[in-house]
Amino acid sequence: MGKPKLKPEIKTESVVQPSPKWNVVVLNDPINYTDYVVLAFVKVLRVTRPVAKKLMLQVHEEGRAMVWTGDREPAEMMALELQQWHLNAILEKDG
Repeated sequence: MGKPKLKPEIKTESVVQPSPKWNVVVLNDPINYTDYVVLAFVKVLRVTRPVAKKLMLQVHEEGRAMVWTGDREPAEMMALELQQWHLNAILEKDG
């Protein structure tokens, strides 16, 4: 009697790469009043007024602030909504 044939066990694994995150960045502009920017942040980002004021000051003093990070599609929607408030919002790939 012959030896039984052994089949090698083949293991395959799928490695799912997490989708990259995107940052919504608001750039400073000389047009919008500070109170208007705070209001826009409260409405669009759904943050408290103190958080919105902190973000507004960062934009004003540093020229930019990262206001939100997440998946690309929601980031695009967030940037678009901020642009509809006449803020200079852009997307940047995280990392």
